[in-house]
Amino acid sequence: MMKMRLAVRIAMGWILLFPAVSWPQNPLITDQFTADPTARVFQGKVFVYPSHDIPVEPGKGRPGWFCMADYHVFSSENLTDWNDHGVIVSQNTVPWADSAAYSMWAPDCVERNGKYFFYFPTPARVKEGRFGMGIGVAVADSPSGPFTPEPEPIKGVSGIDPNVFIDKDGQAYLYWAGRGMSVAKLKENMTELASERQEIQDLPKGMKEGPFLFERNGVYYFTYPHVENKIERLEYAVGDNPMGPFTFKGVIMDESPTGCWTNHHSVVEYKGQWFLFYHHNDLSPHFDKNRSIRADSLFFEPDGSIRKVIPTLRGVGLTPAGREIQIDRYTALDTSGAAIAFLDTSNRFLGWKTELNKTGAWVRYNSVDLGPAAPKSALVRAVSESGGTIEIRSFGPEKGLISRVEIPKSGEWILSRSALARKTSGIHNLCVSLIQGGPVSVDWIRFE
Repeated sequence: MMKMRLAVRIAMGWILLFPAVSWPQNPLITDQFTADPTARVFQGKVFVYPSHDIPVEPGKGRPGWFCMADYHVFSSENLTDWNDHGVIVSQNTVPWADSAAYSMWAPDCVERNGKYFFYFPTPARVKEGRFGMGIGVAVADSPSGPFTPEPEPIKGVSGIDPNVFIDKDGQAYLYWAGRGMSVAKLKENMTELASERQEIQDLPKGMKEGPFLFERNGVYYFTYPHVENKIERLEYAVGDNPMGPFTFKGVIMDESPTGCWTNHHSVVEYKGQWFLFYHHNDLSPHFDKNRSIRADSLFFEPDGSIRKVIPTLRGVGLTPAGREIQIDRYTALDTSGAAIAFLDTSNRFLGWKTELNKTGAWVRYNSVDLGPAAPKSALVRAVSESGGTIEIRSFGPEKGLISRVEIPKSGEWILSRSALARKTSGIHNLCVSLIQGGPVSVDWIRFE
């Protein structure tokens, strides 16, 4: 699903407006690569601050490696409609940064006293003995910016993946990775250390990065990606103090089944539900340095332990029935008769299609909101060289047929419409199946 950018003349120049990205499934953003998501709740919305993977170009970035030149921020009130607020910090706008490094890695953002502090790592320009990865701060009056970078990185900090936690007593802590895991207190101004660096001990051996600390019911959860074997999985440890010590407790998410080398995450509570934000290489399956952010629900056991999160394509949030429902982001799939493929492998940002390859093939897509007023028809964008019939059924309290749609023979994508078999409203789990003919490829369905 491509997103249009609108140019609007204001005062002396032009600015870009970024309309809502409507994509209530995983990955959350489909018109660009995003990774390392830090999710925060500000002003009643979820704001996500990811890093921004871009393809390497000649002279811009290291071939075969991560390439990041700037940061965007996205926001949502319903975890379904995501707004892109545009670039908030760039390697070209940070006074101390190496503007040719293309290494603006995982960031964070917190609010204090009405100001928003955005933390980011990037290589510093060599100057007076200064070198390596610095951690900078940019400050704004709004969670979407504009952010103004501080003239220098945080003194005494060298590393990557900054994470900031403000405790209930008002004390702020900075966590970062690089040569182990580190923590230090921050001063009230949020731009200087208030204590010496302390290394976090007693975690499993092996490569660790991306620290993220949160508190629940008086327990401090120190979470991080860790390479136990060959690629990263998400783990956590707990303690009764923000600076530790922490005791290893378990795994939040297993290694990627498709071999994506990195994972990087955050944990946030929003409207009474906890969520895990993380990334995968959905839009770049053959190159895991171009990644895409995801979100899934996270749950705690009665003893406070974290239930392991199983990655999904469906993700979180309700899908309005009047929007294009991307059934390729399925909840359940009959793998013997259905498959998922890109619409166009030369432009993967266009998304996927569902291939119903034989009679009886089906996919299930949960949590579709048909609203209080029942729609009258179902619209399907599909293609089939032989034609076929698909059914849309409901699972749950109101089981039964919703619509039967005839897909005519065609070598091109066409829209097919059918009246609903019965009046249907409210929230439903849908099953889309091929009952006759085929194969049929479905791009999306929609109710009107």
